[in-house]
Amino acid sequence: MIFNSLAFITFFPTFFILYWGLINDNKKSQNILVIIASYIFYGWWDWRFLFLIFFSSVVDYSIGLGLSATSKVSKRKFLLGLSLSINLGLLGFFKYFNFFIENFNTAFGSAGINTNISSLNIILPVGISFYTFQTMSYTIDIYRNKIKPTKDIFAFIAFISFFPQLVAGPIERASHLLPQFLKNRKFDYKKAVSGIKLIVFGFFKKIVIADNSAQLVNEIFQNYPNESYLSLIMGTVLFAFQIYCDFSGYSDIAIGLSRILGFDLMYNFKFPYLSSNIREFWNRWHISLSSWFRDYVYIPLGGNKVSQPRVLFNTFCVFIISGFWHGANWTFVFWGVLHALFFMPIILFREKFPKENFHFSLKKLFFILVNFGLVCLAWVFFRAENIQDALLYIRQIFSLAEGQSAFMKTNTHFLMTLITGIGISILLTLEMKTLLKQKKEIEFSPLGLVAVILLTLFLGAFKNQADFIYFQF
Repeated sequence: MIFNSLAFITFFPTFFILYWGLINDNKKSQNILVIIASYIFYGWWDWRFLFLIFFSSVVDYSIGLGLSATSKVSKRKFLLGLSLSINLGLLGFFKYFNFFIENFNTAFGSAGINTNISSLNIILPVGISFYTFQTMSYTIDIYRNKIKPTKDIFAFIAFISFFPQLVAGPIERASHLLPQFLKNRKFDYKKAVSGIKLIVFGFFKKIVIADNSAQLVNEIFQNYPNESYLSLIMGTVLFAFQIYCDFSGYSDIAIGLSRILGFDLMYNFKFPYLSSNIREFWNRWHISLSSWFRDYVYIPLGGNKVSQPRVLFNTFCVFIISGFWHGANWTFVFWGVLHALFFMPIILFREKFPKENFHFSLKKLFFILVNFGLVCLAWVFFRAENIQDALLYIRQIFSLAEGQSAFMKTNTHFLMTLITGIGISILLTLEMKTLLKQKKEIEFSPLGLVAVILLTLFLGAFKNQADFIYFQF
């Protein structure tokens, strides 16, 4: 089930009535209802994977209790190792088994050895990368004595399976979200209104910008040898906004739905394309994942409290793992390596890069555009089918190749380009105003909200709606 579907339009109002109408002020009943609704929501794709998420939940709930019941270091290490092995083992099997088999066969085949190991017909469970990291952080934090385990199994399962953020985040920490399932919740009108505004803006980003961009981007990347360099540049920029508006649109809807239900989720995006350097970009992009890698990979490796060469090594480790987290393809790994390379000047000349602040100036605008260009360059590898295609795509741009322009092919293509341009202009204008006011969230007046709704209805790509991009990760 996806947010932009008729099934969800029926599902959520029904759930809302039951949640606030029939069992209001009873946290246990509400949590059980959240579990039922979340399992219906998740099982809509493939009911068989409900056993997987239930198994992961029970394992980490039990290990959490086991960690709190002993102070013996060896036993605690064993329990933590068991949790990590099970979680990473399941993630590795479903997401990377075929990737490793294919690369294993290729490596030995190039040496003249025919291994002939067959790959399996494995279906990737939606959202497994997200809820696996969420459960892992729970047991790691208990092991570190940062949080205490809950004895309320219903609250824990609801925390792991909470449907607004289940399949594409934000990746919540138990220290933030789990306590919200352990206390009574009452309907808050102001929170609900702010949630509705976020949902509307999330749909605007998804349907107007991301879905319109997707059609042009797919054509350009699939037919890149015949496209002009201007068309290829356009395809790169449009993909940058497609993936941003698709993913941040999902996050906005997830946060908005959660507010309506009395929960606060963390912000996952803070206007990343207005960043003036790559460090600032990663402080604003997919914050729940970047902070997860910071706390559970980068800092345990030594963080930045080690020698400069070691800091460089730690940074490369984090970005390579981050790239690999996104998918079983060398393009994602290369994307991670590029971001690590972009980070190198900041590590080597740290004192020359000031802390984040947003003010409008020509110098600031120049650095924003340079940083955006670097991010777009890396997005080519993220979007391409393989590294060779990405390199040829970039070569076509810098060779100033002539060819067709997908965005001018037909009147429909031109209209989609125009609509996307209008949507992006509105988005960036609102984001710049919000940053200049030092606000965390775009605010709408009642008139502004109506305007966004009308723009979504008139400019949205309702006939060509697509799944959210990050469902595949």
